Amino acid sequence: MQLDFRHARFLKSANALSDLPADDGREVAFAGRSNAGKSSALNAISGVGGLARVSKTPGRTQLINFFTLAGQYRLVDLPGYGYARVPPSIRLHWARLMEDYFTARASLAGLVLVMDMRHPLTDFDRQMLAWVMPLGRPVLALLTKADKLSRSARLKSCGDVKTVLAGQVEVLAFSAMSAEGVEAARTLLEHWLTDSGRSPKEKNPGV
Repeated sequence: MQLDFRHARFLKSANALSDLPADDGREVAFAGRSNAGKSSALNAISGVGGLARVSKTPGRTQLINFFTLAGQYRLVDLPGYGYARVPPSIRLHWARLMEDYFTARASLAGLVLVMDMRHPLTDFDRQMLAWVMPLGRPVLALLTKADKLSRSARLKSCGDVKTVLAGQVEVLAFSAMSAEGVEAARTLLEHWLTDSGRSPKEKNPGV
């Protein structure tokens, strides 16, 4: 099955596990530091301008936002982390909500970890990987803002991330401005979402 990401539409927002849509079908979540370009990446991959709100003030994504593609397929925009000027109690709530989401969500088919390729693998990024990697879900390290670096610098950044993560995740240079990596990201996400062999839960029976 071929997905048309341009059909992506807002479904609902959630501030607690009880607010999440039904845990069926398949979904891919996007996570990342608040100033890493997560919303821009979502908009570029979907091809729907303004699907995820882009703000000059990092940290504006404060809920889990769900976007439907074709009924049973969803993209999920998780709260940005590490920069938002909010009270510590709210940051703690976000952290607990995301950790609960990762461990409880059976329909989660993969995670796109969005990182500014000039500053990858922050402590927050590593914490996100620590939550997700034990679940056995595939992860894409999407290294954004590639247009801001020379070709040699892009290759070095990608190579450094691959070395640190020891081949455990996919690594892709990406630019919402130049569209570098957009088609490759769509192809990978389509594979994750439409893999009809087994459900994510069946692939990870212990989850």
